[in-house]
Amino acid sequence: MTVPVVLAGARGHGRWHIANIRRLQDRGLVRLAGICEPTPLTEEEYGGALPPQSADFGALLDSTGARVAVICTPIPTHTDLALTAARAGVHILLEKPPAPSYAEFRRMADGVAEAGVACQIGFQSLGSHAVPAIHRLVAEGAIGEVAGVGGAGAWARDEAYYRRAPWAGRRRMNGVDVIDGALTNPLAHAVATALVLGGATRAEDVTAVETELWRANAIEADDTSCLRVTTAEGRPVTVAATLCAERPDEPYVLVHGSRGRITFWYKQDRVLLQRADHGPEEYDYGRTDLLQNLVEHLTAGAELLVPPDATGAFMRVVEAIRLAPDPAPLPESVWRPIPGERRRVVPGIDGLVAAAADTLALYSELGAPWACEEARRTDRKEVSTR
Repeated sequence: MTVPVVLAGARGHGRWHIANIRRLQDRGLVRLAGICEPTPLTEEEYGGALPPQSADFGALLDSTGARVAVICTPIPTHTDLALTAARAGVHILLEKPPAPSYAEFRRMADGVAEAGVACQIGFQSLGSHAVPAIHRLVAEGAIGEVAGVGGAGAWARDEAYYRRAPWAGRRRMNGVDVIDGALTNPLAHAVATALVLGGATRAEDVTAVETELWRANAIEADDTSCLRVTTAEGRPVTVAATLCAERPDEPYVLVHGSRGRITFWYKQDRVLLQRADHGPEEYDYGRTDLLQNLVEHLTAGAELLVPPDATGAFMRVVEAIRLAPDPAPLPESVWRPIPGERRRVVPGIDGLVAAAADTLALYSELGAPWACEEARRTDRKEVSTR
């Protein structure tokens, strides 16, 4: 049975969703029934004959008979659009982060549950077959007792990235939370994946969050930051990220054990197992697409991979970042521009990001001078979730 799908937000990252919907459409699983955009797409943008378009999301859902809505719109709009779909009886694939605050997340999740529709949160890395494989390795004792989980993301974003939309790089806009920082949006997968591998999925699995947030760019949100989550089991989950890397590389999550460790490059679905008395073992895994999983949930009863409550721990982290002091600007002596690439880099940050994931320490604990100074100036870096 072909499932009619409406896409809200077809520009920017929405282009990826168009390509993915077309891929599934070619397999006869879905049909793109409509596109919701304030300014309609042109045929040139879309690359062919367009489906029906409307700026009125609710009306488009009604007129197309959509069964699934893919929502890839600005972060502050997620909750209201998801609830519009839910009230219409339409199932949802909601882009990450699901909401800019824990209160908005609960309003969305509770409303969706009350409406009785399925909702999948778009953390594509959690569709990787490597995730259950790593859980099995840990359960079998391959690396001994788990001591903690680290995450590392050293990426680069140029000045145009922060001009991609009015809300880009903002913490708030017109009095509304946005929280578009490195840890909550571009490298949110590192945070979410590290939490899942650390056994923290639900909100109650998080007991405290420490944050260190900085910015080299002229933005409100963080572009160079780290955090450490204390889980209910007492294991630390530390994630370090930057959008100002000298040499951008693949992000990864690192599970530390008493007799070894597991490295997961989540964008590549690649796993490296290193353990005592064994040579290194590398594995490549497949991945289940989250829209396909949602469709198969509706048509064949497949288990939903990323329902809202499975991202409660991630949303506790978002809330801690929202409540933290605004990211401190890095001194000009700490970063330098790369004119040809129109971006800023923080020399040495690549190594700091890797060291944080390797040692589960924060930047200030690793001795970064700018981090140590800021840590002394603020006493609000830890947020309890009890």
